[in-house]
Amino acid sequence: MTYLANLRKNYERAELSEDASCADPLKQFEQWLNEAIAARLPEPNAMTLATVDRTQRPSTRVVLIKGYDERGLTWFTNYDSRKGRELAANPWAALQFHWVELERVVRIEGRVDKISDAESDGYFASRPLDSRIGAWASPQSQVIANRGVLVANAALYGARFLLHPPRPAHWGGYRLQPDTWEFWQGRKSRLHDRLRYRLDGDEQWLRERLAP
Repeated sequence: MTYLANLRKNYERAELSEDASCADPLKQFEQWLNEAIAARLPEPNAMTLATVDRTQRPSTRVVLIKGYDERGLTWFTNYDSRKGRELAANPWAALQFHWVELERVVRIEGRVDKISDAESDGYFASRPLDSRIGAWASPQSQVIANRGVLVANAALYGARFLLHPPRPAHWGGYRLQPDTWEFWQGRKSRLHDRLRYRLDGDEQWLRERLAP
């Protein structure tokens, strides 16, 4: 394991100062996300979602952000999946984007709620046909005998719905409404820049620098 202890990377690409950052964390996020997209990073919209169950046991997985605005950040999934069950038990969660090539991390915390059926219907209708059938075919997070179960289910629902599968009742969107953001920019000597935004009592964003 010695080789792992010797793996090191110097962070020298950029800096993050209070003067150069946006006062609104959503605008700062939009700027960094657009830069990640412009840099042609692999899946710049991939984010880690952390949830906890009723016993406070945490779990993480990678999901894809599909929208964001002043209401929060949105993704879609199976409501009966492990993350769906955990969000039903505890609606507080955390998200993290890691844009390795840009030496940047964004961490976001807040409450999660389901979005409206109309919003979920609209997004579902925009998905490729195979993905819409897949939402019916996969009993997400449940134990299955083998991959053949998924293939058989896909064939079954494909034959049933043809080109027009409706959105399953167990599938839809979630939105996390942030109350905390953190923007991390790697710097030399591990003296990284960390700016945290948190809501104060007047629902205004307070920007603070954290020690790395």
